[in-house]
Amino acid sequence: MPPPLARIVEQLKREPSRTGSIVITVFGDAIVPRGGSVWLGALLEFFTALDIDSSVVRTAMSRLTADGWFERTKVGRNSFYRLVKRERQTFDIATKHIYGAPASDWTGRFELLLIGNGEDRDASREALKNAGFGSPLPGVWVAPSGVPVPEEAAAAIRLEVSAEDDSGRRLLSESWPLDRTADAYLKFMKTFEPLRGWIGGRKTLSDADAFTARILLIHYYRRVVLRDPLLPTALLPSDWPGRAARKLCGEIYRAVLPASEQWLDCHGTHESGPLPAAAKELARRFGD
Repeated sequence: MPPPLARIVEQLKREPSRTGSIVITVFGDAIVPRGGSVWLGALLEFFTALDIDSSVVRTAMSRLTADGWFERTKVGRNSFYRLVKRERQTFDIATKHIYGAPASDWTGRFELLLIGNGEDRDASREALKNAGFGSPLPGVWVAPSGVPVPEEAAAAIRLEVSAEDDSGRRLLSESWPLDRTADAYLKFMKTFEPLRGWIGGRKTLSDADAFTARILLIHYYRRVVLRDPLLPTALLPSDWPGRAARKLCGEIYRAVLPASEQWLDCHGTHESGPLPAAAKELARRFGD
């Protein structure tokens, strides 16, 4: 494993356990584009590179299945996990937020959602955060007009507001912790810049290392970008680091993608055999 990647793995090991979160990254980034189901053995082999014990991975998969993320199928002694269909919308919204080009046709309007007390408020909170909504007050959510509203918030009262006056801008400043997000982007770039430099030096990654680099890259990037409302440029500071972070992430991702897909070709199977070829959308990720 090249030194820049080894340092990222060591950093991951110093953090609280995020095995379940990494599993979600693996499925959203690599498995969903190839049918959505994978053999547990392939997951265990990947996590070996992160020095995460198989018992920890099995426990994480059991918890995620119990929580309704996955369904398990047994074929002989082998276990296969598939993303539950109702969670596809969550993944689809996150995919657009992580890999899609920033919107360039903003109208100057914002979507305002009002959600009453009760179960709906709690059920919709995480889905709204992952869709890019911010919350200035309990039960009040805001995002640039045109951001898809997740199903969990379908019953919310929807309004449109303008960001062109002082009250509108104050609403925005209170909806998202932009200072914290900026710091997180800077930390992400500090972590992955050495890897970009190593790859830029025409060094070659093994297929296994390329897959590890790809998953950790998106694991760290999505932790920041899914909390970023991706506000229009007109509403951001001139030195906003989100643009540079996306550029860095895209460069590394495109560099490691071919070899990482070769690792999946060799090690990824589902109930019927080798994983199917990736959907065409995969090659368009981080395209502008």
